[in-house]
Amino acid sequence: MRLLFVVLAVLLLVPGWSGEERLALLGDRPQLIATPVALDPADPHRRTLGALTYLGGVTLRSLDPAFGGYSSLTVVRRADGDRVTLLSDGGNAVAFTLGSDWRPRGLRFVNLPAGPGIGWEKRDRDSESMATDPHGTIWVGFEGANAIWRYAPGFARAEAQRAPAAMAHWPDNGGPESLARLPDGRFVTISEQRHVPRARWRGTDGVRLASREALIFPGDPITTTPRRFAYLVAGIYDPSDATALPNGDLLVLDRAFRLPYRFSNRLSRIPAAAIRPGAVTRGALLATLDAPLIHDNFEGVATTTEAGRTIVWLVSDDNQSMLQRTLLLKFRLDR
Repeated sequence: MRLLFVVLAVLLLVPGWSGEERLALLGDRPQLIATPVALDPADPHRRTLGALTYLGGVTLRSLDPAFGGYSSLTVVRRADGDRVTLLSDGGNAVAFTLGSDWRPRGLRFVNLPAGPGIGWEKRDRDSESMATDPHGTIWVGFEGANAIWRYAPGFARAEAQRAPAAMAHWPDNGGPESLARLPDGRFVTISEQRHVPRARWRGTDGVRLASREALIFPGDPITTTPRRFAYLVAGIYDPSDATALPNGDLLVLDRAFRLPYRFSNRLSRIPAAAIRPGAVTRGALLATLDAPLIHDNFEGVATTTEAGRTIVWLVSDDNQSMLQRTLLLKFRLDR
């Protein structure tokens, strides 16, 4: 009886945890529902979007409460279909294979084995960008910590991590939103919000405010020293991801938000020759995804090759909001 009294007293007198809720983790029973979507809700037969041709897409849903928030993706073309890996901004990954029927197979849920902080709060696992090499090694960019971590294939284990000094002053919520591995083994990351400082800018302040600080790593970003360059955005857009094209060009995904609740995205192409230390680059616009077409908070872009043609994949971050969706779209790059 005395023990029961002590337990009741503790429950009554000691305040409960009032901080941020524990970071949600994916469960061990993977489940995923894919529903086809049209590029143009008013014209289901429309396929053309700027320099792209729409090949199909789906809305992804799961009963798992931790599902959602996907900010980056990788896609590997295989004999049995496309192996897609989505990484959320809460440190969990969903991997599956898509065939021509757009039905996910070989579904796998993974929670990152390690990362910045202890992993209790979402800000400990704010994984915003991802890149991989032909061997399956994975690099992840974390906002907040402004760090890059390297993982074994399949996120089996964390191998190494680094917070580069060149990223130290990037905003907590505007850091390495993009991370791309180029065909020659270099890596590129672009800050979502960090402008080039005045002390290092040659030109007008108006153009400087359109700049985003970017880094080129000559090799593995864990072990090599980066050099700076600048990426120029258009209007109210911010870079949300980037990926390499087979010829070494960089494909950049920019995103904008407008009231009342509308997202817009631009895909731009930076020539390989323009990706060099000290350069100030602006991509050539390939396509704009905006209302009345399907639109959402697209934050991830990846490319594959299919029958000799370049394929572009986009994924949207639904912010785990009822007003948004997790959309996975597939396009062919025509020029």
